[in-house]
This record gives sequence, C-alpha cells and structure tokens, in this order.
Amino acid sequence: MTTTDSALDHVTPYDRFAWSDGQVAEWLASGEQRRQLEAYFGAAEYRQLASLARRGRRTAVADPALRVLVVPGIMGSQLGMLRAAPLPHDIVWLDPLDIERGRLATLRMPGTARIVPLGVVLFSYLRLKLYLRAQGFAAEFHDYDWRLPVAELGRALAERLRAARPARVAIIAHSMGGLVARAALAHSHTGHVERLVLLGTPNCGSFAAVQAVRGTYAAVRKVARLALRASAETLAAEVFSTFPSLYDLLPCGPGGADLLDARAWPASGPQPRPELLESARRARQQLAPPDERFAVIVGVGQETVTAVTRRRDDFVYTLTRLGDGTVPAASAGLAGAGTIYARVAHSDLTRDPQVAAAVADLIRRGATRRLPGQWASASRARAQVSDTQLRRSHAEKVDWTALTPEERRLFLQNLNEPPQFRLRVPGSGSVTPRRHR
Repeated sequence: MTTTDSALDHVTPYDRFAWSDGQVAEWLASGEQRRQLEAYFGAAEYRQLASLARRGRRTAVADPALRVLVVPGIMGSQLGMLRAAPLPHDIVWLDPLDIERGRLATLRMPGTARIVPLGVVLFSYLRLKLYLRAQGFAAEFHDYDWRLPVAELGRALAERLRAARPARVAIIAHSMGGLVARAALAHSHTGHVERLVLLGTPNCGSFAAVQAVRGTYAAVRKVARLALRASAETLAAEVFSTFPSLYDLLPCGPGGADLLDARAWPASGPQPRPELLESARRARQQLAPPDERFAVIVGVGQETVTAVTRRRDDFVYTLTRLGDGTVPAASAGLAGAGTIYARVAHSDLTRDPQVAAAVADLIRRGATRRLPGQWASASRARAQVSDTQLRRSHAEKVDWTALTPEERRLFLQNLNEPPQFRLRVPGSGSVTPRRHR
C-alpha cells in the first residue's frame, strides 16, 4: 500500500470543519452555523443537540468541585497532525478524502508521522456530554490516541486525573475507554475519582478485535471501500494490525482458543503480530479491580459475535443475541461491580436517553432504577459466519465525490454498524432462560 502524504498544506473540508466540542456547543445554543451543523449531524439530531445545548447554557453547575470526564472508545477520537495557524490541523482519522488518497498509512505504527488526538468524534459523544451539562455537571472530554497500548493510555489519563486534584472526578467511559480508565485507576493518587461508569466496556475482550486484525470487521471493510487502491485485507495487515490497542481487546477467559498465541490463528490472510500478542499478554494484569466506585452498563439483545472457532484455515464466528452487537454481555460484565442492562446497541450506549439518565443517577447517587439490574434471555437463536464469507461483504469501492451530502453523513455515522444476519434456533425442545447478574 502506498501513500501520498506529502504537502502539510493539503487541506480538506473535513479539516476545516473540525470544530472543538466547546465551539460546537456554543453554536448549537446560539443557532449559529446551523446549515453546516445540520449537514454534519442531520436535521433531527441537530434539533435535539441544540435543545440540550440551550438547557446547558441556562443550567448552573450544581457542584463546582466535581468534574466529569467522558472517555471515548477505540476509534472514537480524531487522529491527525498539528499544523500552524492559519491552517487547520490535519485530520487523518476520519477524513474520507485522505483515506481515498491512501493517507491512512500515516497511522501505521511505528511510523514517522507525529500523530496526535484532535478531539472526539462528536456524532458519537456530544449528545451525552450536552445531556450531562444540562443536568448540572461540569463535563469534559478526554480524547486520546487509541492506537496505543491500554497501559500507556492509562498512565496518561492518570496524569490528568492527578492534575485535577483537589477536585473530585467521575469518569464515564465507553468501550475501550473503560479499560483505559481501569488502567489509570491502577496508579497511585487517583483516590479522588469517586465514580467510574463503564458503558459496554470489553472487560474480557471483543471478537471485533479479532475481525479487525483479520480484515473482516465491518468498520475496516467500510473504510477500505473509500481507499482507491487498498483492500480491507491490506489495511488490516499493514495498518490496523500494527495498533497495540487491538491486541489489548482480544477475548480472554476460560474456554476457546488462546488468541494471544499466534499458533491459534489461521495461517492464511492477515496475521497478528507475535510481539504485540506477547505484550498484550503481559499487560492483562495491569487494570484496577472493581470496587464500590464501579458501575457497569451492559448492552444486550443485539446480534453479537460471542464465540470463535478455527475451522481448517479459517475463523468461524458464532452470533447470538447475548450482547450489544460488539461486546458480548459476558465480557462487558465485571464481577464485583454493580451491573445494569440496556437493550441498546454498542455505538448507541452514549446516545440513548435512558442510558444517559441512568448515568446521571449513577454519578449523583451510585445507583439508578431507570434500567434493570437483571437480564433474562430466552433466545437460543444463533448463526455462524466465517472470515471467508465476511470478505464478500462491503467489497465494492465507494466514489465519495459522487455521494450526496446525506449519503456521506449516513456512511460515516454507520461506520461501526455490524452486518445483520438471520439467526435461527438450532434443533427443537424447551428453552431455558439465561439470567445474568
């Protein structure tokens, strides 16, 4: 795969419109830049965000001594390179025009480009932040370079937490952000963090990480549709598989193949990097164990890969409804932490109004009645799909310039949406509900 990462003055519309969340919140409340914001968020989402922003502007901070940090998940922060004013910063993730030109290769690790986080992906996380502000919380984002090892990211977050003292802190962490937060709390002088709410955190991993390394994860395949020359397999082998964070997300626990052993992987197709597998194995014990500060919100009822087996030279994935579409419920749960359940997909856990209200309760009181503390599933429906079959999906290229603004918006906003399969109940007989606590 080649890249034409030449001129630092290469500026795209996605660089120019990479506004800060604070600036966007001001415009939402005032009505400025409405046309551009409606094009980015969509008209319906814009109206809801504008309403929240106006409420936040009218609402005083209830407890100035409490800071709320919202920590996004993997791929939830924009990544790119700094440029001197008056040029805007150079966003690579997620700029479709840069991806089309092959510049995703600049994210490869190790690399020569000085990549930095450039704010969170607003469509995924702004609604939650604005809701918390409207509830009287002083909320802010913690963006980060999600390619890096979880342990390293945890150290950086711990430094920010220590700098926040003497203020008290509550952390709301989505997906891999929960692992970053747990890694941070394993460090000293973080006792002033009084609440950690995990939203769909893969505490025991996610099979999405397996598929990302193999080039069969939906997001990787959709991104590859934008690249003129690179395939999903090429991007997986040369870019995504170089990210240490993906290896920190590989499933762990009893039963099944040891996915931190390179010999457990098929010999054909994109391969994991043995040195990163070994580093991930050593890092597994560096997360803070749960205590009374922890609360876990688990997404359920969505078609989710909950197991993988090796069949000859292929991986075969089993899908059930025992998860949020990305993280199995058994992986998101965390023994010793208070757990509640929501029939919400993984990427919507930060956008669902009921989940947001439950988060506010958890910050204030450490408990909520808005979501159930138990979940019973009677579903035995399942499906199986192989890497070979997944490689037939999202194979055709997309001509970005030929898409309408609405088609572009929907493409980017649905990037993490997994493929849908027809799940069937195997055999016959009685169904025994599974109960999780």
